[in-house]
Amino acid sequence: MVGNRSVCKKRKWSMRDTELQIMVGFGVVFLIVFNYLAMFGLILAFIDADNTLNIWGAISKFEWCGLKKFEAFLNDVNFWNIVLNTLGLNVLSLLVNFPLPIFFAVLINEIRVKWFKTSIQFFTYLPHFLSWAAFGGLILALINADTGVINAVLVEIGVIDKPINFIGDPDYFWAIIILSNLIKGIGWGSVIYLAAIAGISGELYEAARIDGANRWQLMRHITLPSIAQTITLFLLLNVSSLLNNGTEQILIFQNALNLKKSEVIDTYVLNYGLGWNRYSYATAIGLFKSVISVLLLVLSNAFSKKLTGRGIM
Repeated sequence: MVGNRSVCKKRKWSMRDTELQIMVGFGVVFLIVFNYLAMFGLILAFIDADNTLNIWGAISKFEWCGLKKFEAFLNDVNFWNIVLNTLGLNVLSLLVNFPLPIFFAVLINEIRVKWFKTSIQFFTYLPHFLSWAAFGGLILALINADTGVINAVLVEIGVIDKPINFIGDPDYFWAIIILSNLIKGIGWGSVIYLAAIAGISGELYEAARIDGANRWQLMRHITLPSIAQTITLFLLLNVSSLLNNGTEQILIFQNALNLKKSEVIDTYVLNYGLGWNRYSYATAIGLFKSVISVLLLVLSNAFSKKLTGRGIM
């Protein structure tokens, strides 16, 4: 201590600091290019750049068309079917695929045999690292009407009389999407909740055990309330994404026979907007979807704060 002040020696800049700065720099550049500079392209939603190969030329000429592209989407004969498919599929996915990873994480946390716990985690995490092209192809092979194992087993045990063309029947499409997404993501989706559970103080469990609490009571009164903030955060983010679908997953299972139930906003933009060079139309739909997502996030956050006192901020 010199003059009642602590003398802090400034650390020298090292090569490790340079490496870290470079790594962070790449992330910042990626964020700026693909998240901020790309927003300049939103101007396409308000100008007529459809069916043109020179997008920059269309932007520079700036032929303003106002909200005509938004009106075209709202007046499209397929609009309600697309929106209902998007919302219906995502709401059902939220009801099924959101809570199950939470309960799976709680159950995994209760396993005391280390090798058994590690094995379950390995096999449930593995599908996440497979592309939808590979994983979806496996699902298609399993549910094939002629050679699929699923149909063979169902016929053998008497559940159905003859094989069903699951992928060709629109009524089965949503179930295929939800179940395949659950199988692929339940393990990986539980990781964040396992991390939150690991941060719970062991003293809480010890005190509850002394008071006679069983394992179910520990889960109900300690584990779940302790990770409630994490659950709320991810629930709100999921609600704000009700208009978003995994395009890769949908395209794997989509065909002409199930188009009535499989056409969602994302595939519509890809097929009709970008596939036909309707760049302004596709941008307008994307902006429309983003605005709705922001509104959903704000409203759900306000509702959550009023109801539970918890929110994103």
